[in-house]
Amino acid sequence: MLKIDNLRAGYGGTDVLHGISLDVPQGRVVSLIGSNGAGKTTTMRAISGMVKPRAGSVRLNGVDVAGLDAYRVARLGLAHSPEGRRVFPTLTVADNLLLGAFPRLTGSRPRGDVQGDLARAMELFPRLMERRLQLAGTLSGGEQQMLAMARAVMLDPDVVLLDEPSMGLAPVLVDEVFRIIRRLRERGTTMLLVEQFAAAALEVSDYAYVLENGRIAVHGPAEQLKHDPAVRAAYLGGVH
Repeated sequence: MLKIDNLRAGYGGTDVLHGISLDVPQGRVVSLIGSNGAGKTTTMRAISGMVKPRAGSVRLNGVDVAGLDAYRVARLGLAHSPEGRRVFPTLTVADNLLLGAFPRLTGSRPRGDVQGDLARAMELFPRLMERRLQLAGTLSGGEQQMLAMARAVMLDPDVVLLDEPSMGLAPVLVDEVFRIIRRLRERGTTMLLVEQFAAAALEVSDYAYVLENGRIAVHGPAEQLKHDPAVRAAYLGGVH
């Protein structure tokens, strides 16, 4: 579904990623964990087209999308819920969600049942149903995070990138975010998850990669990494 080989990317004259490779099979949840500055968000941005890779390939359904503009990558079926949410504050919740389906509404992706998917998104994120006519900029941080996730799902994507969905949220809202990730997993949604709460990420994942200084240090089934002494010592000390 999504296959990254020998990916190098960075900013200015400095490489952040030094040739990483990872696979996200169809219907699976894969986590990318690591310390701050390890290159997790850069990885997500390089996959989705927000950062242009310097080398390597990013294959989505067998098509190399490395170097394509972000909107072209989205048209091919990759949705990115970015770090920092980035909702459209002066638009309503409902309009933000419909913008997630924009490639479907313009014919660059199969249209499908957009209104039905909108109703299903509201069911999956009940807080958004309550606030569907409210301006996105007036939502709480947790509600904006849910909106960013729901907007990504509205693309009807082949793969969803979730970058730090729990960042800055109160514990009760973190639990709600992971409940939603579990429900998406049950629906067969393919996801690559970057998350500060490594223990919680491993609980909802099938497979995981540990990124250190722009390189993959270790990878394996999530259940296996939960019990790896080095991973536990480095990333699971503060178990969520």
